Amino acid sequence: MKPEQPLEPHPALPDYYPDLTQRPAFVRRMFDRTAGYYDRVNQLLSFGSGSWYRRRALTRAGLQPGMKVLDVAIGTGLVARQALAVTGDPQSVTGLDISAGMLAEVRRLLKLPLIQGLMEQLPVADERFDFISMGYALRHVADLNATFHEFHRVLRPGGVLLILEITRPAQPFKRALLKFYLGKVIPLLSRLTTGNRDMQTLMRYYWDTIENCVPPETIIAAIRDAGFTEAGCDVEFDLFRAYSGRKG
Repeated sequence: MKPEQPLEPHPALPDYYPDLTQRPAFVRRMFDRTAGYYDRVNQLLSFGSGSWYRRRALTRAGLQPGMKVLDVAIGTGLVARQALAVTGDPQSVTGLDISAGMLAEVRRLLKLPLIQGLMEQLPVADERFDFISMGYALRHVADLNATFHEFHRVLRPGGVLLILEITRPAQPFKRALLKFYLGKVIPLLSRLTTGNRDMQTLMRYYWDTIENCVPPETIIAAIRDAGFTEAGCDVEFDLFRAYSGRKG
C-alpha cells in the first residue's frame, strides 16, 4: 500500500525554482546540461577515493556475483561501475535515471541495460532485483515515502537496499568547513575547470540540498515504514552515510 502523506527530502529552495512542483524539471535540466562534466567535478568532491569507498560499501551491504542490481539515479555510472566489478556480469546491473543527458553519458561509458524514469514511479516489474543501489541522489527525489515503497516493491524477498549520501556533520566546526568547501570552493572550481555555468549552479544546489535535508533519523524511519527490516545507517568521518535495509 502506498503511503498517504508525501515526505519531501528538503523544503523548496526558491533560489533555484519557485515552488516544489518545479523541482523535477529543474533537476532534470541541470543534470542534462552537466552530464559531460560530472565525472571531472566528482574527482574534486571525492579526492580520488570515491571508487574504493563505493565498492567497499556495496560488498559490505552484501552484493555478490549472481545478484541482479538496479542502480537508481545512475548518473554517469560511478556506483554501477563498482557493482559491475563485484558481479562480473554486464547484464546483471540495470541503470535508471531521470536525465536523458546522464543516460547518454553512461551509455558511452558502459554496456548495460538502461531505463529512463522516475524513482518515485519505477517502470519495473515487482520483485525483479536482488539489490538496489543509489549514490548521492536521495536529496533529489520528490517523495521519500513513495520512493522507498517503490524500492521495496521491485526487490525480491531478502533483497537489499543501499543508499549512499553526504549529510551535514554533527560537529559545528566540521559543518562550517564543509559548507565553505562544498558551498563556495567546489562551485567556483567547477566553473573554472569546466567553463560551464550550469555546473557551478548544480554544485551550489548540491550543498544547499545537503544543508536543508531532513535528518538521518527521518530517513531511517521512512525506510522502515516502507517495509524494510534491518533499517540502519553506517557513518564515516561524520559525513558519509550508507543507509540500508532488507526486504523481509
